[in-house]
Amino acid sequence: MKRYLAYSIFIFLIMCVSACAYAAEEVVVGAQCTEEYMPLLKGKRVALLSNHTGMVGDKHVLDMLIENGVEVVAVFSPEHGFRGTAGAGDHVGNSVDEKTGVPILSLYNGNLSRPTDEAMRSFDILLFDIQDVGLRFYTYYVTMVRLMDACAEFGKLMIILDRPNPNGFYVDGPLLDMKYKSGVGYLPIPVVHGMTLGELAQMVNGEGWLTEQRQCQIKVVKCRHYTHQTLYRLPVPPSPNLRNMLAVYLYPSICFFEATPVSLGRGTDLPFLCYGHPNMPAQDYPFSFTPRSTSSAPRPPQQDRLCHGIDLSRMSEQEAMSKGVDLEYLIDAYKALNMDNWFFSAFFEKLIGVGYVRKMIMEGRTAEQIRACWEEDVKLFKEQRRKYLLYEE
Repeated sequence: MKRYLAYSIFIFLIMCVSACAYAAEEVVVGAQCTEEYMPLLKGKRVALLSNHTGMVGDKHVLDMLIENGVEVVAVFSPEHGFRGTAGAGDHVGNSVDEKTGVPILSLYNGNLSRPTDEAMRSFDILLFDIQDVGLRFYTYYVTMVRLMDACAEFGKLMIILDRPNPNGFYVDGPLLDMKYKSGVGYLPIPVVHGMTLGELAQMVNGEGWLTEQRQCQIKVVKCRHYTHQTLYRLPVPPSPNLRNMLAVYLYPSICFFEATPVSLGRGTDLPFLCYGHPNMPAQDYPFSFTPRSTSSAPRPPQQDRLCHGIDLSRMSEQEAMSKGVDLEYLIDAYKALNMDNWFFSAFFEKLIGVGYVRKMIMEGRTAEQIRACWEEDVKLFKEQRRKYLLYEE
């Protein structure tokens, strides 16, 4: 069995290396396929939902629209703001884009999670272009679904300029138990769903996941030369604390520390690339760091305290990819701190999406034993999503 597992991992890594080289040269994102969507915008009032990731080379999609004479009446901005500089969960106010003069209306201002009725009446077509990372607790897809709901209610067309999913080569983690539905877990999907936002939008419509099972009129402008085995390297960091591809690959495992007192490196040079706590024994955890308040992490856990822990920044990307959703890090810190149930906050169930994982960790179960509990979830979801996929698996 061990020999077979080692062989499988070896084959997987070879495929990853090959796919990555192919992706870097060939992938064309939806925003580049202007002939497919620019004609639809002619003579229409257009609202754009995008942020700093909506780039084609060195040009933002907003600038492309203006250069092509499109009437852009508003830009809606998600978590982290239009320029992507706000920290996780920070409220962002309305503003005006300095370059184009287009009003920027924040969807993360602490008041509404969708545009006002007045804003919805101000446009004919909503253009959506954001780089996602393919995780249930990464909030960009939640913004998309809420906008789909609003567009369905007001009879607006939503055009999704699709982008590759950097974690699109696998599916992992438990399905969300909808009693834990929140802003970081909005749909009954696994932690890693393996879909692009265009594919997920089709699934939202097809499964009747909008309010009152509404249907949103959508058009997905597909990526070219992309499959789910293509490893896509992000040209722009998707948010302030996901600064490189290793962090993106570790994010499905390290994010669970957000629901514990353990620092995951916010306020350091290694966010999502380390973890630690002042009370983890220094003799067992010689790596140390001190979180500081920064613009991207203004109030980091364990701020100004020396933490002892684990440095993951030297791990290879291939190793991180092969681990999937790995609870080993969480279990390691739980055992080291010996805090029992005080280790977890109620936010943990919102992130992991089910109630049994906390209990199993406290019972001393291994990461492998816990993973076995969601394997059937993964199998069933992969079958459920199949008819909505736009790209070869």
